[in-house]
Amino acid sequence: MVTENLRFTHKRRSLWSVYLGRLAEIFFSSLLLFLLTPFFVIIAIAIKAESKGSVFFTQKRGGKDGKHFLIYKFRTMYKANVDVHKVLVDNDPRVTKVGNFLRKTSLDELPQLINILKGDMSFIGPRPTVTGQTDNYNEYQMQRLQLKPGVTGWAQISGRNLLTWDEKIDLDIEYIQKKCFKLDIYILMKTFVKVLKSDEVYIAPKTDKK
Repeated sequence: MVTENLRFTHKRRSLWSVYLGRLAEIFFSSLLLFLLTPFFVIIAIAIKAESKGSVFFTQKRGGKDGKHFLIYKFRTMYKANVDVHKVLVDNDPRVTKVGNFLRKTSLDELPQLINILKGDMSFIGPRPTVTGQTDNYNEYQMQRLQLKPGVTGWAQISGRNLLTWDEKIDLDIEYIQKKCFKLDIYILMKTFVKVLKSDEVYIAPKTDKK
């Protein structure tokens, strides 16, 4: 039933709507990158002033149709301690003071506007996960790769790290089925509220019960 609904949803989207959507992504990501340039410079100076290493953190993620791409973030950890496989906790010594602020305000995600401009990501969609996961998805999980990953998404505003991995997958697929303009606006508004409240940043992800 899920697969049938998913196919129907995608069939309703015309090439024209996809084309307009891409133009909107290019326009708004370019505009935001231009307007936020001073903030990028300030953040870059702050990162470099506190610790050695690159301003940006890059990592391979699985995108639409499983295609690999490099995601961009501001570096928030000391270079020697960057280990993305360990769960971050509050007051984690691996995270710099600047990085802690960037994470709590979600400003570390701003460079993903570059990913949107390049066409790797959208503003809204399933969050991109590491290729070690996406390359090993089962048939059901593969459905979440039918859209470009997003900077924010349905799962992000529905619990984030309070959710199990399976719950996140279910919500991502639910979003793909229900995707519409009103839902996207709702997700953007809820994301803004959560960013202001700094919700669920350092909460350890729930484990799935088997």
